[in-house]
Parts: sequence; structure tokens; C-alpha cells
Amino acid sequence: MNLYPPIEFASAEEITALQEQKLRTLLQYLQEHSPYYRRLFSEHQIRIDEIRTVADLVKIPVTSKTDLQQYNMDFFCVPQNRIVDYSTTSGTLGDPVTFGLSDADLERLSYNEAVSFACAGIKPGDLVQAMTTIDKRFMAGLAYFLGLRKMGAGIIRMGPGIPELQWDSILRYQPKYLITVPSFLLKMIEYAERQGIDYRNSSVRAAVCIGESLRNQDFTPSPLARKIGEKWNLKLYSTYASTEMSTAFTECEHQQGGHLHPELIITEILDDNLNPVAPGESGELVITTLGVEALPLLRFRTGDIVRAHHAPCACGRNTLRLGPVLGRKQQMIKYKGTTLYPPAFNDLLSIYPGISVHQIVIQSNEIGMDEIIVKISCDDESELFTKEVRDHFRAKLRVTPEIRICPKEQLMKDVFRETGRKPVYFVDLRKQNY
Repeated sequence: MNLYPPIEFASAEEITALQEQKLRTLLQYLQEHSPYYRRLFSEHQIRIDEIRTVADLVKIPVTSKTDLQQYNMDFFCVPQNRIVDYSTTSGTLGDPVTFGLSDADLERLSYNEAVSFACAGIKPGDLVQAMTTIDKRFMAGLAYFLGLRKMGAGIIRMGPGIPELQWDSILRYQPKYLITVPSFLLKMIEYAERQGIDYRNSSVRAAVCIGESLRNQDFTPSPLARKIGEKWNLKLYSTYASTEMSTAFTECEHQQGGHLHPELIITEILDDNLNPVAPGESGELVITTLGVEALPLLRFRTGDIVRAHHAPCACGRNTLRLGPVLGRKQQMIKYKGTTLYPPAFNDLLSIYPGISVHQIVIQSNEIGMDEIIVKISCDDESELFTKEVRDHFRAKLRVTPEIRICPKEQLMKDVFRETGRKPVYFVDLRKQNY
């Protein structure tokens, strides 16, 4: 396969023409096969033959996570005997949603990851250690395996956690790339230093990172990326994806945002009134999947607040690039006149010396205002250390949350839940989200 699709290097006009042709194909497919969208078109008197361009999409109502939860089975476009794999969303913002993948969808998924990994510099023959789960109905772990296999790279399926086993595998098999949550690299470094492992001269040269931000909005390294870089001179690549979109936005070597694969997805960036934002402004990412057979989505609200970048990249690709996710719309915090998102807290806490694990809890007080509680486990439980953490928040984020020191064993159970696929660093106890 061509790991560098020509459409990604084509002109903006050619990219738009391809997407609009695929959009018209999608609308006809939904009209014929999707109970949910067929009903939506009928109720809103939408004539799909009048939706000819990406700009015309505004004539169609958006699809929300609530719609998926309430009418999950109505989104399926193929019978159950055509489903060869079942995945579910993580349930971060409510009940998990079931996604079925046909054989064609698995092929599309492997293509997406192959070209995404190629964008990050992985080549056929490279050896990659995957430090993410491939079970528990987790689409991403399966996607990584399929993509690496399709592009001809070698795969070490280690799964998450346990630095000792990760290092045993690295020293034994000499992988060039890791796929991991970036904050776990700090635990890898800590273990290597305790055990006398010369990690700086290991085989590992780069890591494709998921789940946590590596960049500030101007693409300078985030505090987490800087701390990793101070210890271990790895090339860190950021990638952004979700189960719903079955597509990844991955950085190239110039690290100026995750590249769109225009043959797989259409993006819109919308404001609070669901109107397109002005160029360069941030807004909610709304996606339309292209080429998905079992459960395609039309104008799906991801809830993620992002900024799009349209200038051609130095790598030669002319595709739209997504900047770092500011946060999730439903997790937005209004605190004493300041708007915040949980990633800002995680950026501070994941690298703070002396804090081994943390969790952010948001709740409403008696007058309906947001309250922020930061639970931490730390070696120094003195009031002086607690004050130091509060002062750090005030200096960096202009807010002073309540700091609670918790027993490490209990907090670890709250964050790393046995039935969960991702650490639960954020808990929202408010009765309604924004």
C-alpha cells in the first residue's frame, strides 16, 4: 500500500472535491441503510440531493453522544451477522456506546493507522512496542496492531503498565518506537534510574503518545513533554482519535498539529451556537466519517474543543491540521470568572515533584457554582507542601483549588479502576454539564 496517499499532498481544491464526492456517497448510503438518519432526514424534510458541498452540511442537524446512547442500534447499517468486531466507547461522558465493525471497517481502520504511523515516521521493518490494551472492547489497541501489521512493521504487544516488564521487553527485543500514554514514560524513567538501566542509550528513539497533550496551543512542548525531554531525548509524536471517528490525527516530524486524512473524515469546527468559527478560532470538533460501513456518523459532536490550522505543512501535506485539544465541552469548569478544562490541571499535576497520583473532582456548591477539589497522594503530607501546591496552581492557572491528601492505595483504586481502560483523573459530580 502507499503509506503517503497522494490526496494528502494535493491542492485544497482537489481535497475538497474528493470529500464532497464521498459525502454524496455517504448521504445516499445513510438514506438506504441507517434507520436513525433516514428518520432524521424525514423529520427535518432534508433532501439529500440538495446537500452537494461541505458547506451544505449546516442544513443537517448535528448528532450528539446522547443520540448515540438513546438510539444505539438504530445507527447500525448492516445486520448483526456482518459485524466481525465489537468495540465500545470509554464512557467518559456517560454510558458507553457500542460500535460494531464489519470486515471492511477493520480494513479501513488498519489503513488509517498505517498512514498515521507513517506520518509519525514509522517505516516498514521498524519494531514497535505497543504499551496499550488490546482487549476490553478497546478499539485503539486493535487499530494499532492492525495498522502496524498492514504497513509491515513489527509489533511487541506488551499492554499497559508494569515498568519492569516494559524494560525487559525493550532490552530483549530492541524496539525503535513505543506507543504509550506520555506520563507513563516518566515512570519508565524512574524505574530505569532505580535499576541502573542506561535508558538514554536504549534502542528506543521515539514514542507515539496518546491520551495526554504534548503541545501548547502554539505547538511549543507542554510541561509534560518538557519534563520527559529533560530526561530522555525521545522524539514525541502526538496523536488524537476516538472510537466514534475511527480515524486518527497524527503529527508529522514538524509537529505542528495532527494531520487530517481527507479520504476518511470531514471536520467542522463550531461555536456554541453550532455555527462555523472564524479562521484561527477554537470551537467544538464535529465530524462526518467517510467509508465506514457498519456505523457511519454524520455531523457528530465530539465534545472536544480544538483549533484547526489550514496553512500547508513543511512536510508537503496540504491537509487540515488539528491543534492540541483544549478540553471537552462538557467538562468545562467555570471557577471565579475563569474558564478551565481538566487537561490544564493534569499538565501541572502529572509532572509535579512528590505527587505520585492525583484526581480532580468538580462539584456544585449550594449556590450552583463550580468547586474544584484536587486529591493527591504524596510523600510529604505537611501543610507546607499543600500550600506549595495551591500556590503553584494560583501562579499557573490563576485559581486556588481545595487540596486533599489521600491514602495512596485508595486513590490508586479510584484512578486505576479494575473495569476501566483509562485512568480516571477527572470526576464530574455536577448535576449538569456545560
